[in-house]
Amino acid sequence: MDPLDDAFSVMRVRQSLYARVDAGAPWAIRFREGKAARFGLLIAGSCWLTTEQPAKSIPLAAGDCYVILDGSTYTLGDDPRSAPLNCFDVMPKLVDGAVGIGGGGAAATVVTGWFVYDELGARPLTALLPRVLHTSVDGYRTEILKATLELLAKETERPGVGSGVVISGLADILFVQAIRSHLNHANEDEVGWLAALSDKRIGAAMRVLHGSPADAWTVEKLAARANMSRSAFAARFKAKLGEAPLEYLTRWRMFRAGVLLRHTERSLAEIANEVGYESDAALSKAFHRVVGMAPGAFRRQNAEASGRKAAA
Repeated sequence: MDPLDDAFSVMRVRQSLYARVDAGAPWAIRFREGKAARFGLLIAGSCWLTTEQPAKSIPLAAGDCYVILDGSTYTLGDDPRSAPLNCFDVMPKLVDGAVGIGGGGAAATVVTGWFVYDELGARPLTALLPRVLHTSVDGYRTEILKATLELLAKETERPGVGSGVVISGLADILFVQAIRSHLNHANEDEVGWLAALSDKRIGAAMRVLHGSPADAWTVEKLAARANMSRSAFAARFKAKLGEAPLEYLTRWRMFRAGVLLRHTERSLAEIANEVGYESDAALSKAFHRVVGMAPGAFRRQNAEASGRKAAA
């Protein structure tokens, strides 16, 4: 299984909001810190994306996309020095999902969106992806990404019946394609989850691990899938991901166990078998060590949280 498919398969969008910003220089909008993931795509013109953590200004050209999964503060504007408006002052002025801001200078059009994800379902991506993901529309999958951009631009320009559903689906596609585009532009020296996936040998081992997480994997077996020696594989895996192969496997198994505890009524013994443990006791011990609570307590806590959301 593709690790991205594995991660996205359990993400659930609880709430979403999308807006089209038609701007003229000078202009800037500051998006304050929040729980939602943010994404944006520049339809036309150029602008700057300025983040605070880390402090960085990134030039964006037409067709560029960005994803900020941790909800940290950032600013979009024609120039990093332009005085920004607060996004909460701009959004109430939306008309049919669009708003115009700024002066009469160089024009730029941005489609920006917010995703509120199920926190547990999004955790693998929020923990493993870069804080700021920036990609350009070129290279592999260019036509797919361009088509998505065009459809999203047209849908936000002239919203109609069911536009919310259409825009949500297109934004999810854009999100995945932006990540895949980033993968295809990864440098050999990059580190992190995406860099590991794009590494021909480490990525091969990660794919078989995600495809069969319950198998009795050893470092030797994974190294063989990567066509590397055990020591070379272990060293390269840790250099790319910051943890040993079997630590990564355990953490992913606990994530999968957590999903099953939340969304199914399977017994602990059944879940243990599905994620690669011989007994419910062995799973319980590993789960408590990684997650910080027993599986039963985790299931009760999440059942109570779901009940409160349903009643709200």
